[in-house]
Amino acid sequence: MKKRWISTALCAAMVAGSLAGCGLKSPDATTAAPAATEAPTEAAKAEGDAAEESKTEAADTEAAADTSDMPEVTLVMAEVNPLDTIVGQTDTKFKETVEELSGGKIKIDLQASGVLGSENDVLDTMLGGGGTIDISRISAFALTSYGAEKSVLLSIPYTFANRDHFWKFADSDLAPEFLMEPHDNGLGVRGLYYGEEGFRHFFTVKEVKGLDDLKGMKIRVQQSPASVAMVNAFGAAAAPMSFGEVYTAIQQGVIDGAENNELALTNNKHGEVAKYYSYNKHQMVPDMLVANLKFLNGLSPEEYQVFKEAAAVSTEVEMAEWDKSIEEAKDIAINQMGVEFIDVDVNAFKQKVLPLHEKMLQENPKIVDFYNHIQEANEKAKGGQ
Repeated sequence: MKKRWISTALCAAMVAGSLAGCGLKSPDATTAAPAATEAPTEAAKAEGDAAEESKTEAADTEAAADTSDMPEVTLVMAEVNPLDTIVGQTDTKFKETVEELSGGKIKIDLQASGVLGSENDVLDTMLGGGGTIDISRISAFALTSYGAEKSVLLSIPYTFANRDHFWKFADSDLAPEFLMEPHDNGLGVRGLYYGEEGFRHFFTVKEVKGLDDLKGMKIRVQQSPASVAMVNAFGAAAAPMSFGEVYTAIQQGVIDGAENNELALTNNKHGEVAKYYSYNKHQMVPDMLVANLKFLNGLSPEEYQVFKEAAAVSTEVEMAEWDKSIEEAKDIAINQMGVEFIDVDVNAFKQKVLPLHEKMLQENPKIVDFYNHIQEANEKAKGGQ
């Protein structure tokens, strides 16, 4: 089974194998295409699969055996979502896999539901490599406020055509450059892998069937320049605030809605106060697992292998459960909360913010080449889901 995950170290080893299929290469990459080979017979394929599985099991056993010399350590991991959400379950699988593969030598203290603060609070604690938090799953949006220019590209509306297009980016040799950017900028953290966030759409107190319906509305956005500019371009008034304030702000009439994936309706009860959900697919911004360099730089190769494998396993869990979680959330929102889901003219929304692409590229010239490569792949990905 293909492991759809990304790690800064593993990507370098995977470049030759992953790029040909995804069509996304670093602007400076000049990797030659591999020679064609004859398709194997079914018997040969089965034998090869069995051999590969055997190798994997042997490698896992060897990795487990190497943990005998590991020192015992407990790492603190921050998560703003509850543990019973798909994101929380993914984090739990990561924790369990790290502890299992390390033979219990590495333990993770998973602090969920925002008990260690908001996303920005957590990042402030982690930046510089110090503090009391070692690992956290954050939105790639969050890093744009700390000078991460490449992450700005991920927040530009309609960067990705569909989920398949995003995962091809995540499996390409572009992704490690984005994951390493916080480290390269001296922030004291780096990304380990990407996670699923799905498309973001609007949920509001009044129907939004088109752009005209957004005029005059106050819409909560993340504290990201791209998100603020996008909502303002749509004709609404952007209202940046922390995620934890959204429910009360809608309930009290401070804002008229917000934007997120469908899970926010049920996991955070936003469907109780916002009864309309409009599918305009304006952004697909991934999560990123970041770790501080203070602990990362102290890992042995065997210890780092544990984290790479845990990243692979947890991302597989998320990929397998994501669609199911979305459908369950929609069912609850419709039948228990009375939320109405509305299909809109996505192209009309997209055309409205295309000038924003040009503006943001002018303000961030370092991402132009990356943007062009992603858009080339975007054209190939059209028509997917």
